[in-house]
Amino acid sequence: VQLQASGGGLVQAGDSLRLSCAASGRTFSSYTTAWFRQAPGKEREFVAGIRWSGGRTYYADSVKGRFIISRDNAENTVYLQMNSLKPEDTAVYYCAGRIGPQLDPSAASYDYWGQGTLVTVSS
Repeated sequence: VQLQASGGGLVQAGDSLRLSCAASGRTFSSYTTAWFRQAPGKEREFVAGIRWSGGRTYYADSVKGRFIISRDNAENTVYLQMNSLKPEDTAVYYCAGRIGPQLDPSAASYDYWGQGTLVTVSS
């Protein structure tokens, strides 16, 4: 499975941005997909996750109410809609996939990773 993340860029505080993660090589019908982020000098952290079957979602407290994760089964793509962006959201964002339905915020639980896309939020 290959994951391709895109959609990052430079925005101002309060703006919105939508990230995409396209999967190829195998359908994601039985995978859970998540977004993580890593800011300079910090650990990679969980942002949001979605189960492929049923669409159950889970968010980090820091983004709850501002970010929305969704997926398009037909397009094998997962999205992260980011609203009301803050400078502290600045990071490289990675999409990740794991086999099975469990939503797990631990990066070590994910089998597949995209290359990352940089999001920079200026104040």
